[in-house]
Amino acid sequence: MNAKITRQDGEHRIAVYPGSFDPVTFGHLDIIRRAAKQFDKLIVAVLNNLSKNPLFTVEERVELLQEVTKDLPNVEIDSFRDLLVRYMRSRNAQVSVRGIRSVTDFEYELQMASTNRQLDEGIETIFMMTNPKYSYLSSSIVKEIAKFNGQVQDLVPPAVEAALRRKYGTQS
Repeated sequence: MNAKITRQDGEHRIAVYPGSFDPVTFGHLDIIRRAAKQFDKLIVAVLNNLSKNPLFTVEERVELLQEVTKDLPNVEIDSFRDLLVRYMRSRNAQVSVRGIRSVTDFEYELQMASTNRQLDEGIETIFMMTNPKYSYLSSSIVKEIAKFNGQVQDLVPPAVEAALRRKYGTQS
């Protein structure tokens, strides 16, 4: 069954999939594709986290996400630098989508979901288990492999692989 989750009042169901996406991996893309089937609109929101030192700028991450999701008509790419619940309110979104790879992810994501629920009871969090073939995959691992000119074509879409090669000045 591939029915989208629809509100009883007929309003569109809007979900936000927040993250740093530095860079977007096949694991992220798997969650994006699956979540896009469940909601009328999925906003993939790139977090401009000032406490991290990202490889790609927010603008580059947005562009890469736009490129790899261009075949998904109900997916919108955006960025934000605020509390997630405040951003979600500004976009009329009701659900936060979070990908889970492991028990460690779950513990962290449960804490974040509980905090967001405390800040705004109208925001729900849905956890999506990652496809098992991506359970080990993280943006940090991808960057480490690419930095040392390792093969990342099975980990990220071609546009992301090319962007990594440009950043690190390496060749495939």
